[in-house]
Amino acid sequence: MPSASPHPESTPSRPREPVVLLADGSRMRGRVETELRKRYGADYQVIVTGSVEEAVEVLVQLRGGRDQVSLVLADQQLRGATGTELLARVRQLHPAARRVLLITWGDQASMEAVVAATVPGDLDAYLVKPGSPPDERFHRVISEQLGEWARSNLTGFEVVRVVGEPWAARSHELRELLERNGVPFGFYPDRGPEGQRLLAEAGVAGNTLPAVAMFDGRVLPDPSNAEIAQALGVPTKPGGGRYDVTVIGAGPVGLAAAVYGASEGLCTVVLEPEAFGGQAGTSSLIRNYLGFPSGISGADLAVRAYTQARSFGARYVYGSPARGLRPEGPELVVSVADGSQVRSRAVVVAIGMAYRRLGIPALDALTGAGVFYGAAAAEARAMKDREVFVVGGANSAGQAAVHLARYAARVTVLVRGRSLADTMSSYLVRELESAPNIAVRYRVAVTGGAGQGRLERLTLTDLDSGAAETVDTAALFVLIGAEPHTQWLPGAVLRDQSGFVLTGNDLRNDGQAHQGWPLRRPPMFLESSLPGVFAAGDVRHGSVKRVASAVGEGSIAIHLVHDYLRGN
Repeated sequence: MPSASPHPESTPSRPREPVVLLADGSRMRGRVETELRKRYGADYQVIVTGSVEEAVEVLVQLRGGRDQVSLVLADQQLRGATGTELLARVRQLHPAARRVLLITWGDQASMEAVVAATVPGDLDAYLVKPGSPPDERFHRVISEQLGEWARSNLTGFEVVRVVGEPWAARSHELRELLERNGVPFGFYPDRGPEGQRLLAEAGVAGNTLPAVAMFDGRVLPDPSNAEIAQALGVPTKPGGGRYDVTVIGAGPVGLAAAVYGASEGLCTVVLEPEAFGGQAGTSSLIRNYLGFPSGISGADLAVRAYTQARSFGARYVYGSPARGLRPEGPELVVSVADGSQVRSRAVVVAIGMAYRRLGIPALDALTGAGVFYGAAAAEARAMKDREVFVVGGANSAGQAAVHLARYAARVTVLVRGRSLADTMSSYLVRELESAPNIAVRYRVAVTGGAGQGRLERLTLTDLDSGAAETVDTAALFVLIGAEPHTQWLPGAVLRDQSGFVLTGNDLRNDGQAHQGWPLRRPPMFLESSLPGVFAAGDVRHGSVKRVASAVGEGSIAIHLVHDYLRGN
């Protein structure tokens, strides 16, 4: 899984072993300590305390040093305060640390505390104390939490090393591309000592940045996304042959369609131009997705689904977006940007949406240099001890703010409306309200900004009074509205005035299919006005903008593809 890129301006030396802190004064403390030291002692400093006061003293001492606190486990029945109260303090002292509450079987009072602390985000998980060793259920949760922490805070084996200008837009694009596709990488500023060494060893000139050094010694000067994919062994050409179904887009919809299509015997190909996981892949933590009580990052969910579909035989083609679609006899032909074509009997359009641009020239010029569209997970660590702003009022904006708050000194969420209640899940609203370094400002819009080579200032305007103010900032993350990627579709695929694809009942008037529908049967649910072409997820008119519903539509689309193929 991916490792986060270091701070864009420097590559820190590797810290000492990260800390796992146990706060437990119960009779079972010895068993918990033994399990932690035995399984994790070689890679982590295991520190044991018996009270809230002692734990806080240690956490304060660690805050000023080079030690990173990776995980804090707290028994609910502590001396001085409850475990959940301690974990709330941990959130303030070491916001990047994972927080787990320890309970015992049948402790109903602690379970009530779990619910009360989970909703505002004071704890990441709860865990029953270990039984007879080896208690793999206990260690599975610990390993998951350490894995989540390491993904954003440790630099391990780097499959790819990128050397570039820290605040160049293309450098940001590459960091985000590698992060979202789950490729472990490191970023090295071109003027830093390690960046200079890598450039000298590769014989790469400074005017061909960014340069990408591969794990096998190859160096790619200023490569395209497709060239990087090819170097990593990812197919970028569809090849010949005829498929049963072409899935366009590898977000949750497309990945679900790939899993169900391939597992049910359909010859399935998936075209993805940018990053697996789509918009959902940028989410730092999805906490309300069924089956993941501790939450799961969008990137992790995408990689799991990608691997699952591949194991069933789905073929992926990366890097070239679809540019055209036409029927040709019994086949549907998809043209891609590199000039090749993909032929199949059915098509599932699952291309999702892009965040809407602010349309402010001064900020457009700083895109990737402090102005980011989407959660930009690869940039989170670079925001350490800085003040940042997030624009948006939906779940994606809330998730981005919570993740950024683990690193930034302060996160301000800017919302045009008067409330978040109608646009954001209540658990996220409560989490924003409870975070000590997150503020929400209502009825405010970004109207300008400036900076020398990178964003330094924003102009904010009060939508009620019209008053403007200038604020200093290190970054602006924009997650507003959405625009569907449907410009390339033919006129035969009807869309609404915003570009979303019309399907099923939306193609009927008074119970009758629209005038251009060529078949005697009516359009199926999710079927577009071009028979055999289905649209699912965010790109579809009237869809529910949730990951779970997207996955559901992907599976339903394959069921409808089966029905379509049987009738043709």
